[in-house]
Amino acid sequence: MAVIDAVLDRLLDGLLALGRLLSPLCSLFVLLQLSALVVVLLLSLRVVCLLWSHAQFTRRLRCFSKPPTQNWLMGHLGEMRSTEEGLQAVDQLVRTYSHSCSWFLGPFYSLVRLFHPDYIKPLLLAPASITVKDELFYGFLRPWLGQSLLLSNGEDWSRRRRLLTPAFHFDILKNYVKIFNHSSNIMHSKWRRLVAEGESRQDMFSHISLMTLDSLLRCTFSYNSNCQQSSSEYIAAIFELSTLVIERRGRILHHWDWLYWRSPEGQRFKQACNIVHRFTRTVVQERRAQLLHQGEPESHTDTTGGEEKRKRVADFIDLLLLSKDEEGHGLTDEEIKAEADTFMFGGHDTTASGISWVLYNLSQHQDYQDRCRAEVNDLLQDRETEDLDWSAPPSVRLSVCPLACLSLFLSGGRVIPQGSICLVSIYGTHHNPEIWPDPDVYNPMRFDPENSKDRSSHAFIPFSSGPRNCIGQKFAMAELRVVVALTLRRFRLTPGGVEVRRLPQLVLRAEGGLWLTLETLDTPQD
Repeated sequence: MAVIDAVLDRLLDGLLALGRLLSPLCSLFVLLQLSALVVVLLLSLRVVCLLWSHAQFTRRLRCFSKPPTQNWLMGHLGEMRSTEEGLQAVDQLVRTYSHSCSWFLGPFYSLVRLFHPDYIKPLLLAPASITVKDELFYGFLRPWLGQSLLLSNGEDWSRRRRLLTPAFHFDILKNYVKIFNHSSNIMHSKWRRLVAEGESRQDMFSHISLMTLDSLLRCTFSYNSNCQQSSSEYIAAIFELSTLVIERRGRILHHWDWLYWRSPEGQRFKQACNIVHRFTRTVVQERRAQLLHQGEPESHTDTTGGEEKRKRVADFIDLLLLSKDEEGHGLTDEEIKAEADTFMFGGHDTTASGISWVLYNLSQHQDYQDRCRAEVNDLLQDRETEDLDWSAPPSVRLSVCPLACLSLFLSGGRVIPQGSICLVSIYGTHHNPEIWPDPDVYNPMRFDPENSKDRSSHAFIPFSSGPRNCIGQKFAMAELRVVVALTLRRFRLTPGGVEVRRLPQLVLRAEGGLWLTLETLDTPQD
């Protein structure tokens, strides 16, 4: 199928070029006839291949329950909605089928949806050489993120994973905690000003997304964007790209590259990519030159005699520039650019979503909010500063990954055939009543060790699991803990007075924003 698409793309481009060349020499009518004939033949071939593939997968996936469809051809096309009702439909699907089902997006894509630990565990623990990223969604990110860790497979993925892992070592992450404190302080200062001006009701997502972007820019590039206070072309481009990826996913015709790159949305995507890539490429090139002339920065903060060294601490770009594989080869500038862009993409919205929903749930449950606040205040008692550090992080108790794989055997005698796309529904797994009684009830004590001892290791997988788990999970959890703890110490949060409707996109958001009411608290005196 990919070969046919490539041939069709090249042919259409060639016909357009031929038309421009021959238009003065032959009649437009003859050229249009020739073009139409070739296009019809290739499109017919593509349709035949689609129908044949659809029939084959329909037969091979009979071992999985199949929810009712519109008809044989259209399948479940249009039923996966990025709305509150769409999430409720997932809840119903999980209650009905318990562990898995087949799913057909017309004749275009055949999926297996998994939402039970016993079914997702064999897939996530399979070697990375067997489970490879499919192009249904991840392909849309490639022009932006390149052949990065998120999108690579096989030996290329293994090499990148080995080279990037040291960048997330505890000693490195300790330095980032100071940045989390600093970015939180900026956001909280802005909140205090807004509350003093009578604007106590605020959208958590808009503020926290800017705060996490601010942190990431400092951790990745040592760059102070001031994005929490003023607009930034780079930040606007990242938001634009995230929005355009979601829009493209929902438009089947835009899955065809030839058509998408000629659409207004495709042109906007290219422009935003150019802005992001130009920024990252410039930083990487400048930093490589700086390392050659000034030597390596500190890889971690060192204190001697109670005084910190003043030498610049290595950021994410430095660590990538200095990384070497077993043969002494490092990453190219293009590879580093791809990883830095991926870190920015994967690290801001995800963490912002987690922090926002934690604060929302605590606003709905004041008893838990009070208990968390008391824990934070006890932690900071007798401290000279409110800043949190790695030595005493608060333990405040506080959701898809499509893969194409070789044949994989699951429980119940079911087999995922080679070439299938598997949709590991983290949301569905976390809301499966067979695993989580009353899944819609907010109960942080579910995670108490005593209540978790008999639970499957794959019942809760916010960072996925296995060889392709999230490499930045410790970074994300450290930031989440710092921001939530400082927020609870300084503010009381109550509901914003509007109905909250969930909005599943790249991350779980809320329609129209997630509005909460802020009340400034006096910091406890030691």
